[in-house]
This record gives sequence, structure tokens and C-alpha cells, in this order.
Amino acid sequence: MNHTERPRGKTAERAQQIEWLWQTLALQPGSRLLDITCGPGLYAVEFAQRGCLVTGIDFGPAAIAYAQELAAAEGVADRCTFIQQDVRQMAQDGMGFDAAVLLYGQLAVMPKTDAQDVLARAARALRPDGRICLELLHPEKVDKKESNWWFTDNIGLWGESPFLHLGERFWLEEDQVSVERYHILHLETGELDVIELCDQVYQPEEVAEMLRTAGFTAVTAHPAWDNLPLYDADEWMVYTAVRG
Repeated sequence: MNHTERPRGKTAERAQQIEWLWQTLALQPGSRLLDITCGPGLYAVEFAQRGCLVTGIDFGPAAIAYAQELAAAEGVADRCTFIQQDVRQMAQDGMGFDAAVLLYGQLAVMPKTDAQDVLARAARALRPDGRICLELLHPEKVDKKESNWWFTDNIGLWGESPFLHLGERFWLEEDQVSVERYHILHLETGELDVIELCDQVYQPEEVAEMLRTAGFTAVTAHPAWDNLPLYDADEWMVYTAVRG
């Protein structure tokens, strides 16, 4: 699966995830939620509609712009703060969030050392006993096929002007990681961006150890979103933990 193009799912399915997260993370109106790799803000805005105060962080300028527009359109801009930033550099230490979410398998697109650091940063952003939810692809569902592709678009994750996307994927067996490399040619300027993302395979016991190392306790695995009736539920492993 290409995480940059993962479908967001139908609204009814997302609503089930929101309710599951609401209960599992013990959220309530007024809770402060950190949405790490928030993307276009679909989840953040729905939590804000329930009364949460949400801070979303994402590196994509188009995603952040969309999230801000969505929050304004839904009347919850005063409950949402969206920050364009690489989550590996987020500095929310001591902010005392009640909960954090890191969805879409995005932790797996960075090297393991960076992933460990992001979890530690998340822990430092939470209050004691604050909770985290982490969603990763099931180890057997990571795409290990080598391939290449291309497409053009006028707007998307890579910006708000026409671009050509050239992509390739290759599998590194020894490291258990699928690597995707994107060459993004901006057609109006001729500027070329080269972006490389990995899709690291994580076994459940490894995730649990990483969470404990970051300062979490009570790590629990929830295969397939505890069997929520989602179209792609069996592709995902969800983990929850409590900051010690």
C-alpha cells in the first residue's frame, strides 16, 4: 500500500473509528488531543466537533491548508491548531495533552531510529496517564512487490500547481523494509523534488518494546481495529498505550 494515497474511507466507517478512539482513549469534551501526521484533518475536525481541542501536525502544505479550510467550514477553527512541520522535529514537550493519535501507518515511513524518537516526543507531549493510539500495517500486508508508476495532477500532496509524479518501489529483505522513491517534477517551474519513504515492517512485540522504551506502559494490541466492520480492517494493527 502507498501511504501517500491511502483512501480515507467512507464517512460512516471513519465515524466508527472516531467512536472507538473516543472510548478507548477516554476522551471527552475539552480533552486536548495531539494528531501526529494529521493529513487533511478529517479525524481532527471530527474530534473537534465532539468538543476536543486538537493540535494537528503534518509536513504537507496542501494537507495543512485543506485541514484549516475544513475546520473553518465546519465551524471548529477555534478548536483546531494545524502546524506544518516534520513530526520528527515536533516540539510539544510538556504540553500536557490528554491523548495522541498516530494513524495511517505513518510511523513506518521513517527509519526506526526516527520512529523511536517520534514516540518519545509523543510521550513527552502527553500528561502522565495520557494515552496514545498507533496504527500500523499488519506485517503480512506490507507491499513487498517491486514496481514503478507515474501520474500527473494539478493539485495534491506535493503542492497546488501541476506536477508529474514518477514513483518506484523496491524491497530490502535484510532490513524488512519496502522503499518508495518519488521524483516530483513541478511543471510550471521545472523544479525537481526527490522524496524517499520507507514502509518498515514491525512485528507486534517490536512495537510494544518501542512504546515501552519511549515511556509508555499498558501496551495493548488491537488487530483489525478490534474487528470494526471497516473495508480494510484486516490490513491494520492498532496499538494503545498509557504514558507512565
